[in-house]
Amino acid sequence: MRLLVISLLALFASLSLLIVGNSFLITLLGLRFSLLGIEPSTIGMVMVCYSAGFVIGSLYADRVVRRVGHIRAFAVFAAVAAMAALIYPMTYNVWHWGILRGINGLTIAALFITIESWFSAVASNSNRSKIFSLYQIAAYSAAAGGQLLIGDNNPINYALFTLAALFIVAGIIPLSLSRMHSPEVTDTGDRMSLLELVRLAPLGFIAAFTSGIFLGSFYALVPLFASLTGLENEQISIYMFASIMAAMLFAWPIGWVCDRVQRSYVLMLISVLTAATAAANAILVDSEFAWRLLALCLCMGLGSTVYSIGVAITNDMMDSSQIIAASSGLMLSYGIGSVCGPLISSALMEYFQPSALFQTLAVALGAMALFTLYRQYRVPPLPLEAQEHFIPAIPDVHAIPEMDPRNEEFVDTPIEELFDHPPADVESGDEGELMAERKAQTVKDEPHPGIAEQTAKGQDNTDATQPAPDESGLPRSGN
Repeated sequence: MRLLVISLLALFASLSLLIVGNSFLITLLGLRFSLLGIEPSTIGMVMVCYSAGFVIGSLYADRVVRRVGHIRAFAVFAAVAAMAALIYPMTYNVWHWGILRGINGLTIAALFITIESWFSAVASNSNRSKIFSLYQIAAYSAAAGGQLLIGDNNPINYALFTLAALFIVAGIIPLSLSRMHSPEVTDTGDRMSLLELVRLAPLGFIAAFTSGIFLGSFYALVPLFASLTGLENEQISIYMFASIMAAMLFAWPIGWVCDRVQRSYVLMLISVLTAATAAANAILVDSEFAWRLLALCLCMGLGSTVYSIGVAITNDMMDSSQIIAASSGLMLSYGIGSVCGPLISSALMEYFQPSALFQTLAVALGAMALFTLYRQYRVPPLPLEAQEHFIPAIPDVHAIPEMDPRNEEFVDTPIEELFDHPPADVESGDEGELMAERKAQTVKDEPHPGIAEQTAKGQDNTDATQPAPDESGLPRSGN
C-alpha cells in the first residue's frame, strides 16, 4: 500500500501541474487575441490547431515513448510545450500562432499518454475504479484552478506566458524524482475505423462528434466571448473556473441516473436541456454577471456529460475485447468535432455577433436530441439489465481507455515491479514482508556453501591433473 501511495502522489502531482499550465495557457491566449483586436474567425482557426495537434499526438505519440522511454519522452515533450508557450509573445504572425498551437496540442497529448501509461501500470483490478475516479477529479480540479491564475492580470504581459511554461516544466519534477522505472509500452493495435464505429454504434459516434463541437468551442472561444461581451479579466477567470467545476459536479449524479434509466432517453433529455441553457447564455449577454455565471455553469455541467453517455451507449453495444478499439474511434470522432466546432462558431461570431457562439451550440445539441429520437424510433433501446456500469469520461484529457473498469482484458502489474529498489521506509508492512519472502527464496535457490566449496575443490583438482602449457601455449605431451 505504501508503494502505491508513493507512486500515485508523483503521478497526480505531475498530472495536476501539467493541466494547470495548459488550461491557463488556453484561456490566456483567447484573451490575448481578443485584446489584440484579431477577428474571431482568425482566432478560431488558430485555436483549432490545438485540437488537430492533440488528435495527431493521441494517435502517434506512443511510438516516441516506446522508442526512447517514458522519462526521456516526458522531458522532451514538456520542454517543447514550454518552449511553445514562451514563443507566443515573441511573434504577432497568426500562422506562427497556429503552428505553436498545433505543437502544443501534440505535446500535451503525448504527455498525457506518458502519464497515463504509468497510471495503467500502477492500477490493479481491485483499485482501478478508484484511481480512475481520482484521476478525473484531479484533472477537473487542475483545469479549473488554472483559470484562477488569470485574475486581474493583463494578458499582454509576457510574464503570464512564462508562468504557464513554468507549470508545464514543473510537471517533470515529481516523476523524475520518483524511483519508479518506466512501465512497458506495448502497441495494442486496437483501432476501430469511423465507418465501423458508425455501423456498430451510430448514436455513440454522433454523441462524441457533438461533444467535440461543444467542448472544442467552449474551451477555444468562451474566453473570447466573455471578453467581447464586456466581462473583466477577473470575472472571466471566475466564469471559466465555476463552469469547469460544474462539469465535475454534474458527472456523478448524471452517471447515477444513467445506471437506472435507459441511456438514450437520458442523452436526449441532456441534449435538450443543454441546448436550452446554451440559448439562455445567448439571451443573457446583457444581464448581470451572476445570471450569466449560472447559465454558463448549467450549460457546461450538462453538456460535458454528452461524451460520457455516448461512450456508455457505445460500450453497451460492444464486448469487453472491443472497448479500447471503440474508445480510439470515439476519440477520433470527438477530435473531428473539436476541429469543426470552433471553425464554424468563430466564423458566425464574426459575421453576426458574439452570442452566435451559444446559438450554434444550441443548434448542435438540438440536432443531437433529434437524432437520438430518430434512433429510438429505428432501434429499440437496450433494456436496463443489459447496460454496462456507467463510467464518466474526459475526452479532452485522454481518459485512459486501457484502465477503464469495464475492460475485462486488463492485466495487473505488481506494484513492486515498478521499483528497482523500493524506498527504505516501505521495508516494513506488506511490501516489507513481500521483500523478505523474495530474499528467502533467493537464499533457497542459491547452492549450499559446502556444496560450492566441494565443487570448487573438485575443479581445482581437475585443473591440477592437466599438463601445463609450454611457451607456445599448447599443452605439453605426456612423453
